Amino acid sequence: MTRNFTGWHMMAILVGFFAIVISVNLFMARAAIGTFGGVVVDNSYVASQRFNQWLDKAEAQKALGWTVEVGLTADRHIRVAADRDGTALSGAQVTALVRHPLGRAAERPMGFHAKDHQWVSDAPLPAGRWLVHLNVRYGNDTFQRIENLQ
Repeated sequence: MTRNFTGWHMMAILVGFFAIVISVNLFMARAAIGTFGGVVVDNSYVASQRFNQWLDKAEAQKALGWTVEVGLTADRHIRVAADRDGTALSGAQVTALVRHPLGRAAERPMGFHAKDHQWVSDAPLPAGRWLVHLNVRYGNDTFQRIENLQ
């Protein structure tokens, strides 16, 4: 016995299809709102006006001739190596502010101590992905970088 395809069958297919689409959209919207932790810039117009200043600052930083390498040790301490034309920057001051990229955890400052011509953070980085806003100061010069560490 064969059954005929009726309007009720078509209505069930359409209702099922749109129920799936709507539930996926609601889930994705809730996930997006729940994982975004804050504002990228307070005022995008003001940020756009400062863009050329940021480019000039980046060129000046590049002209310093510094090489800065950032990584994690096995026990999740941040390791920084900095040199100018192959000569270690002994006596430099290294600081960092670590931020969770989605704002889920509070930002925290990190102190560093010198160890074998490198700098190692005083505290380990918590598990997960972090943005490390690094500052290396040597004399009157400052090197800044944002590093993504996991």
